[in-house]
Amino acid sequence: METFKLIAAILGIVAVVALLVLKKETRTVLIGVGLVLCIIALKPMGALSAFTDYMTKAGLIKAICASMGFAFVMKYTMCDKHLVALLTKPLKNVGFILIPATTVLTYFINIAIPSAAGCSAAVGATLIPLLMASGVRPAMAGAAVFAGTFGSVLSPGSAHNVYVADLVKKTVANYTVQDVIKVQIPSAFTALVIVVIMLTIVALLFKDYQKGTNFTLENSAASEEKSAFKVNLIYALMPLVPLVILVIGGTSLAKDYSFLAWTKMGVAEAMILGAIIAIFATLTNPQKITKEFFNGMGHAYADVIGIIIAAGVFVAGLKACGAVDVVIAWLKTDQSYVKFGGTFVPFIMGIVTGSGDAATFAFNEAVTTNAAALGFEQDKLGMAAAIAGSLGRSASPIAGAAIVCAGIAMVSPVELAKRTFLGMFFSVVAIAFFVI
Repeated sequence: METFKLIAAILGIVAVVALLVLKKETRTVLIGVGLVLCIIALKPMGALSAFTDYMTKAGLIKAICASMGFAFVMKYTMCDKHLVALLTKPLKNVGFILIPATTVLTYFINIAIPSAAGCSAAVGATLIPLLMASGVRPAMAGAAVFAGTFGSVLSPGSAHNVYVADLVKKTVANYTVQDVIKVQIPSAFTALVIVVIMLTIVALLFKDYQKGTNFTLENSAASEEKSAFKVNLIYALMPLVPLVILVIGGTSLAKDYSFLAWTKMGVAEAMILGAIIAIFATLTNPQKITKEFFNGMGHAYADVIGIIIAAGVFVAGLKACGAVDVVIAWLKTDQSYVKFGGTFVPFIMGIVTGSGDAATFAFNEAVTTNAAALGFEQDKLGMAAAIAGSLGRSASPIAGAAIVCAGIAMVSPVELAKRTFLGMFFSVVAIAFFVI
């Protein structure tokens, strides 16, 4: 019977991968397979219990929903557009350097606007035409933006950061999302350097820069409209407000200076405060801001927390079949497999599915929860999986961000992935072998 259950678990994993590659709805796939595995193991209530347990995880709900609510407010008030316009102004007429500069800029904007697709739309609408008009081929123009869409690994509003912090809190008192981000910094900046270098090399090999050539596909009316857009500095600073508050609150500044003590707060509180400040800064109707904030919260629960819930059900199915216990016991015999599995598996899944979320959440729930027994720290292993999944997504032609950038550049998403893949792959190799 035990052998039969293990075979069922393996077939369940294969089924999940196959269905996700076929672009079936992620939550439906994870919940469906998890439920079937629990039924096969004669433990159907395990799936239902996992579903209800994850529905009410306060730490996840507060931070993730509030972050998405704030993101919706920034989009409604167009503060995100003002931030992008402000930061892209200095990039005009810098020639070939515009390619790596665009990736770096997108990376840091993605910290403030953590949605990969949302950041691509906001940044790409301005920078991709600018790159094309400056002599960069459309495919590389889109790839330069797409390559920077893993900056959210350093965002306090990232669902993975919140998730891992929630895991660690069970064993480490007063552990915060800021602590998770500190753990992620070496991997995040190592990856950024590698990605920028590889993208520059690829641009040279593909001869994607031709000085004096204008590849822009915009009509004159659209160009005039963009050039007429005036940046409001106050609007542009609004997306950074929660980030600044959390950074100050997570450092010694909040302890050393009494007038900064109020900045020591959680992610949810910082996002709510940021939305309130935006009301006064933009003079927007509070009713509209409130509506958008709650719309964002609902979107976060349905799309982000929904995947976390579904991943929990799937892992419950694997546990019911005994697969997780077998894997943990096997990993204890050779710890080197842990870090490779925690990086390359989410990376590959990110490429084939266009989203690293399902694989990363499932891995962290099944393996990272047992990190101590495997000789690893939970935060390091969990965040390695998170950044690997993000890097995989940034190398996938079916990722939402790739499709957005390709649409603006009017090229195939495959052309973008061809240019970003090497940087993402070597980044994962570096993280697996040298960082964790």
